[in-house]
Amino acid sequence: SIIPVAKGTIGTILKHNGYATSWFGKNHNTPFFANSQAGPFDQWPIGMGFEYFYGFVGGDASQWQPNLFRNTTPIFPFQGNPGWNLTTAMADDAIQHMKQLKALAPDKPFFVYYVPGGTHAPHHPTPEWIKKISAMRLFDDGWEKLRETIFANQKRLGIMPAHAQLTPWPDGQDIYNGAKLPRWDSLSFEQKKLFIRQMEVYAAYQAYTDHEIGRVIQAVQDLGEWDNTLIIYISGDNGASAEGMVNGTPNEFTTFNGIEVPVKAQFLWYPFWGSERTFPHFSAAWAWAMNTPFKWMKQVPSHFGGTAQGVAMSWPARIKDAGGTRRQFHHVIDIVPTILEATGIPAPQSIDGIAQAPIEGTSMAYTWDAANAAAPTKHSTQYFEMLGNRAIYHEGWVAATTPVTLPWELSTKPPPDVISGYKWELYNVIDDPTQNNDLAATMPEKLAQLQNIFYLEAAKYHVLPLDNTTLARWNSPKPSLTAGRTEFSYSGTLANVPGSTAPSILNKSYTITAEVTIPKGGAEGMIVTEGGRFGGYGLFLSKGVAGVRRGKVVFLYNLLDLKRTIWEGPELKPGKHTIVFDYKVDAPGLGKSGTGVLYVDGKEVARKSMEHGTPITFAEDETFDVGLDTRTGVALLQYRYDPPFKFTGTIDRLHFKLVPEPAAAP
Repeated sequence: SIIPVAKGTIGTILKHNGYATSWFGKNHNTPFFANSQAGPFDQWPIGMGFEYFYGFVGGDASQWQPNLFRNTTPIFPFQGNPGWNLTTAMADDAIQHMKQLKALAPDKPFFVYYVPGGTHAPHHPTPEWIKKISAMRLFDDGWEKLRETIFANQKRLGIMPAHAQLTPWPDGQDIYNGAKLPRWDSLSFEQKKLFIRQMEVYAAYQAYTDHEIGRVIQAVQDLGEWDNTLIIYISGDNGASAEGMVNGTPNEFTTFNGIEVPVKAQFLWYPFWGSERTFPHFSAAWAWAMNTPFKWMKQVPSHFGGTAQGVAMSWPARIKDAGGTRRQFHHVIDIVPTILEATGIPAPQSIDGIAQAPIEGTSMAYTWDAANAAAPTKHSTQYFEMLGNRAIYHEGWVAATTPVTLPWELSTKPPPDVISGYKWELYNVIDDPTQNNDLAATMPEKLAQLQNIFYLEAAKYHVLPLDNTTLARWNSPKPSLTAGRTEFSYSGTLANVPGSTAPSILNKSYTITAEVTIPKGGAEGMIVTEGGRFGGYGLFLSKGVAGVRRGKVVFLYNLLDLKRTIWEGPELKPGKHTIVFDYKVDAPGLGKSGTGVLYVDGKEVARKSMEHGTPITFAEDETFDVGLDTRTGVALLQYRYDPPFKFTGTIDRLHFKLVPEPAAAP
């Protein structure tokens, strides 16, 4: 999607009103076709009103080796810097940036949009935080007990009212459309051991992230700006994510490719969980527990388990009810109106000569006064929709569809009719804030009223037509720099090209031809790679470790860190050489088998078959590189290397020829 110029961002509005604007961390707004160094950059933070950006572009990122940018320039501070972690580096950069602003323009107000990766997967805390949380033994009693503990604490702290009810665990009930997650007491010792570790690392990541945010807040205090700074702290990832599937995973990209890693196999990564050797996610059952007291989770906007977030606001000079709690319904679209009211800046009628659409949402500033603690919400109506799941909030009532697909399962079944194939539920969320008691059967007129309001709102805000497909939507044609191309040529060095702008070898036959010159003394290094440790491929000359001679031709295909297939050729002598890797799939479809042949100077040197290819995606936060490897290494054991592993010869010409994907049989 693209943010239209008629809807200027808060960064643009504040910048035009004299604020220094900066963005740190996640930017999942730039469309795939614009996320390379070719631009355009109008959908990057610097094109959306933010004068400074330090962060990553995409849905998630390794905290150990992220796809990191300063403004639009890729940077690699983790190379040669063991123990470096983005969560700390982000805080360091934000603190330094604020100090510079204070020193250079002490009277200039600033706006900092701070978006850490935590606790979105991958869960990457530092070892110190894992050790600290593990020693507390918080999760040994399992996810159901954890829900009870959390719910009791929510009531004790006044976050949930005394009359609120804890929603039931999914045991295959009709209210959950048959959805079922395992009970803790049904698990084996090995399952419990693995799942406890997953949750400890997740919790460590949350605590670590919170600590680093605390450092940024402390810096505001140290600058003398505490009393005059509005801080809006939102904790959440929609709801906690079930994308780790039932077993969790040491590599989130297995989930994206529809592969569930068995518990026994996951113990290969158990000692390294959370380290740079994993890209981990926890069990969907922990996600359900993390959304206590609600039903469901991320990807399910019909229920509060997929939408409700913890929010805290601080402004000592204005908000006097420190520690007070509020229960008014509000939505993320209310953040911008709140900031505008706080700053006294009116919503712009035009920006750079472009007429602006009205800003949806309602300021939350009225809730700051203790006298309004129990005031009715000023946000009376709000629609929710994602992949066909939908809901409407209206004046204390919620009508919601029951999910028909499970967020922890990648179903290949065709979805039901997007209108008639869904059951609706009804809740009075004033009396029943956890959405526990469905009133649809006893109040059909009220349900019909809210359903009508949903479709009116959906039409008003361009939600229609509804679409409940997933894979079809993912694979639908989009703007692309590579659309229609079957041949690509490169030479020399090219770094940090996103996969969306690289030649895609997934699910097709292809030929890679590299013409190289080897200097006296031989050469080593990466010729071309996409992906890395968690999935991808590489054509390189070996480094020479573990008894392997330096300079051997190697093509390595890494199937999601589960299996590596290696084609080996001879050591290249000084002079010019031509390396060809030719791969042919056996049949159309996703992840099908195929055979690859490696040639050196016209001679076949290796032939191997693969039972499966990668069906959907390599590691999405990795890149396509020519002449080096900018992030994680694709190889292990005897062919391991440390990035950037620059090619020490010369790449005279690198050519990809792709065979268009054949149509699958009907």
